[in-house]
Amino acid sequence: MAKGKRVLIVDDAIFMRTMIGDILRQAGYEVVAEASTGAEAVQKFKELKPDLVTMDIVMPDMGGIDAVREIIKIDPHARILMCSAMGQQGLVVEAIQAGAREFVVKPFQPSRVLEAVQRVLS
Repeated sequence: MAKGKRVLIVDDAIFMRTMIGDILRQAGYEVVAEASTGAEAVQKFKELKPDLVTMDIVMPDMGGIDAVREIIKIDPHARILMCSAMGQQGLVVEAIQAGAREFVVKPFQPSRVLEAVQRVLS
């Protein structure tokens, strides 16, 4: 399932990107790039066309919801997994309406992340 699937990880916190990256790499996904802002995420999505994007909601510059909207304009079939903190339910709903497929809540449990990723990719 995971073999050969290419992932772009977007989060402004490097430790979160590392944590998500470790979970995905151990499951056999290929992390093709990381981005720390929404604008950078959109640029890297254009360049790399990954199979999956993990997207933080709150970031400086361009937030995750705006980045989702921009990515969906580029590719309406983009597969985006939102990563939200507790208490961001309203933003999660907005992100799903913007085109995200699924969400996971921080702090992450590896099994939950992988289940969500599989749902997004299936």
